[in-house]
Amino acid sequence: MRWTRCLRVLAVGAAVVSALFSPSAGDAAESNSGRLTDLVNPFIGAQNEGNTFPGAAVPFGMVQLSPDTGHNTGYDYTQHRIRGFSLVHLSGVGCAIGGDLPVLPTTGDVTETDYAKYAATFRHADEQASPGYYRVRLDSGVEAELTATARTGVQRYTFPATGKANVLLNAGQALHKNVSSKVEILDDRTVRTQITGSGFCRSTRPYTLYTVTRFNRPFTVHGTWYQDSITSGATKSSGPGRNGAYVTFDTRADRTVEATTALSYVDAHGAAVNLATAQGRSFDDIREDARQAWESRLDAVRVQGGGDTLRTTFYSSLYRSFLAPNVGSDADGRYTGWDQKIHRATGFTYYQNWSLWDTYRTQIQLLGLLAPHEARDMAISVLKVDEEGGWLPKWGYATVETNIMSGDPVTPFLTNAYQQGLLKGYEARAYRALRKNADGVPPADTMYVGREANREYIAHGFAPYVKGRPYAKPGDSDYHHGASVTLEYALSDAMLAQMARDLGHPADAARYAARSRDYRNLFDASTGFFRARGTSGTFTGQADPARGEGFHEGTAWQYQWLVPQDLRGLIGLLGGEKAANDRLDAFFAYDRLLKDPAGTARKVWVNGPYAYYNADKYNPQNEPDLIAPYTYLSTGQPWKTTDVVHAALTLFTDGPTGMTGNDDLGTMSAWNVFSSIGLFPVQPGHGTWGLSTPVFDRVDLLLDPAYYPRGGLTITAPGTSERDRYVQGVSLDGVGYDRTYVTNAMVRRLGTLAFTVGARPSGWGTAPDAAPPSLK
Repeated sequence: MRWTRCLRVLAVGAAVVSALFSPSAGDAAESNSGRLTDLVNPFIGAQNEGNTFPGAAVPFGMVQLSPDTGHNTGYDYTQHRIRGFSLVHLSGVGCAIGGDLPVLPTTGDVTETDYAKYAATFRHADEQASPGYYRVRLDSGVEAELTATARTGVQRYTFPATGKANVLLNAGQALHKNVSSKVEILDDRTVRTQITGSGFCRSTRPYTLYTVTRFNRPFTVHGTWYQDSITSGATKSSGPGRNGAYVTFDTRADRTVEATTALSYVDAHGAAVNLATAQGRSFDDIREDARQAWESRLDAVRVQGGGDTLRTTFYSSLYRSFLAPNVGSDADGRYTGWDQKIHRATGFTYYQNWSLWDTYRTQIQLLGLLAPHEARDMAISVLKVDEEGGWLPKWGYATVETNIMSGDPVTPFLTNAYQQGLLKGYEARAYRALRKNADGVPPADTMYVGREANREYIAHGFAPYVKGRPYAKPGDSDYHHGASVTLEYALSDAMLAQMARDLGHPADAARYAARSRDYRNLFDASTGFFRARGTSGTFTGQADPARGEGFHEGTAWQYQWLVPQDLRGLIGLLGGEKAANDRLDAFFAYDRLLKDPAGTARKVWVNGPYAYYNADKYNPQNEPDLIAPYTYLSTGQPWKTTDVVHAALTLFTDGPTGMTGNDDLGTMSAWNVFSSIGLFPVQPGHGTWGLSTPVFDRVDLLLDPAYYPRGGLTITAPGTSERDRYVQGVSLDGVGYDRTYVTNAMVRRLGTLAFTVGARPSGWGTAPDAAPPSLK
C-alpha cells in the first residue's frame, strides 16, 4: 500500500515577528472549510521576481497550465494582460523557459497573430486560484477556468452569446526561444502541434514537445496563421516564426466550450496516449481529483498553534515544494532520454527538470522525508540521464542539459538519496556514475559541462578563476566562478567520501575526504576570507571580501560558511569560536536584529531580488548562504540560530510579494518548511539535521513506514512564541538530549522530538561535543 506523504509542519511568514506566533481559534491547522487546500495561496511569489505561477497543476505534474502576462517566466502580478494560458511553467526559475502553446479565448474576428497584440485584459478582482484550479473573467466577457491531470491541461471557457467565439492556439510563441513549430487541424474537434524550443538563460540544445487538444464539441470555423498571414479553412501550418491555429464556435445556444490538451516529450502518439487518460471525465470531476491529490499531500500535515498568516505561508510553501521535478514519461512509460532516443520506464516513473544547484540544499531532503517513493524515482531518473546520455546532469530541462549554474550539485543530490535510503538496489550504479563525475570532465563533443575545472582542481587543489574565458558550451562556466566552485567541489567530495566508505571503497573515501579539505586553499590569511586564485595560483581580485571576484551569485562574506563538511576546521581558520561568532554577528547584523528582527531582515539583509554582489550581509533571497543561520549550532551559541531563523521567516508573507527571492523549484519554500518545524538539513548530501525552535506548538509528520518504521514523527514546542523562543532542553522519545543535531538514522526510529522553550537563552547545546561533527 502506498502511503500518502504527509507533513505536520507549518512554515512561517509574517510581516513582523509577532505574526509568527499569533494565536488562532482551533488547534489543528485547517481552514474554515476543513480543507487544507483552502489555506494555499498560489499567488504568493507572483510579484517582485519570486517567479511563481498561479495556474493549475497536480503534484509533480508534467503540465502546469497557467496564464502568461508578459513576464519572462510567465506571470507577473503587476501586469494586467494575459497573452495565453500555456502548458509548461517552472516555479520560481530566474530565466525564461516554458510557456509552450499559449491558448486564449477571444470573440469577434481573428485579425492578429502576435499574442502581445491580441492579449486580453483582466482585473485581479476577477481572478481566483487554488491548488489544481485557476479562474479568471477577462474584460472581453469570457470566463476561463483551468485544471489539470498529471499529463493534461483542461480548460473550460464560458463565452458571451456570440457566433464568433474563438480559441487561439499559438504554437509559434513561448517564454523561451521558439525554434520551429507545426500545427495540424485533424478534424472538427482536434488540433495537434509539434513545438521545438531552446533557451534558458543562454542558448541550449533544442528539445521538442508534442501536444494534442480535443474539444468537447465541434467547432464551426477554423484556420491557421503563419507570421502575419491568416488563412481561413487551412488545416496545416509550419515554420520557425509565429505559427498557430484558431477554431471558432457558435455560443448563442451553448456558451461553454471545454478542451483537453495533452503533452508528450516523446511523440504525437505519446500525446494521444496521455490524452486518453483524461477523456470521458468532466471538467468538474478532474478539478476535484486535482484538489484531492493536493489535499492528500497537505493532509499529512497537522500543526497546533500559529495564526492564519502562518498557516497560509506554510501550506503555500509546502504546496510549492511539491511542484517539481516533473513527470517526464508518458502514460505508457515511454520517455525521451538525454541521448534523444526513446526509452521505457519499467518499475518507476521517469522525472525531469533538475534545478540541482538550488534544490540540493533543501528541497530534495524534504521530498526524501515526505515523498520518498517519488524521490526514489527521481534519483533513478537522474541515474538514467547518466546511463543514456553519458554523464550526470547539472541543470537539466526537459530532454537537454542547460549547464546553468556551477559546481557539482548532482553529487549531494544523489548522496542524499543514498543517505535517506532511496537508492536500495542502485547503490553500485550510483557510485560508479558519481565517481566518474567526480574524477573526470565530459568530452568536448557532449552537451555536458560537468566539473569543468576538475583537472586543475585535482592537480592543484583549487578551481582557477579565469575572468573572461570564452564559454566552452552553452550555460555557465566553472572557470568564471573559481572561488565558489572550489567550495562546491569540496562539499561534494566530502559527501561522496561518506558514500565510498559505506560501500567499501576505502581508498576512494580517503582521496575524496582529502579533497574535501581543499577549501583551505582559498583562505587568505591576510584578509581572513576566502579569495579566488588565478591560473598561476596567486590570489586575484579585490581583497575586500564584499567585492572580491570569482563567486557565483554571492560574495566571500556569503560563501565563507559553505563548508558544512568541516565547520570545526573553518572555525579554526577564523581564529576560534569567539572570532567565528564575532564574524557571524557582523554578518547577520545581530545586535540590530535583536532590536528589530523584521526590519533588519528587510532593510539590512535584502537588497533586491538579483542583488548578489557588493554585500557583506546575509542574503536570504539566494542559495549560497541558506545554511549560514545554522552555523551558530557549531560555535557554542545555538540560541542565535533561532534568532536569525525567526527573523528570516518574517520575509515569507501571504501576498504576491511574500517570497524571498526566486523560489527555484521549491528551494526557498522548503527552507521555510524546515526552518518552521525546527529541523534543517545542515550537511546537504549527508544526513545531519540541525535543531532550532519550531514556530508551532506541535507538528505531526506522517511518514511512509517503508522508509520510516515508526510511521510518523511528532515535534512539540509547547508555548513557543516571540518571547519564549529559546530552547531550554530537548528530549527524544522522552530521553533528554543535549546535542544540536540528529541524524538520518535517528529520524528513522524517532517517534517524538520535544523542545522545551523559554524567554532566555540556556546552556542547551553549548557543550564541546554538542555541535554537528565534521565529516572525516
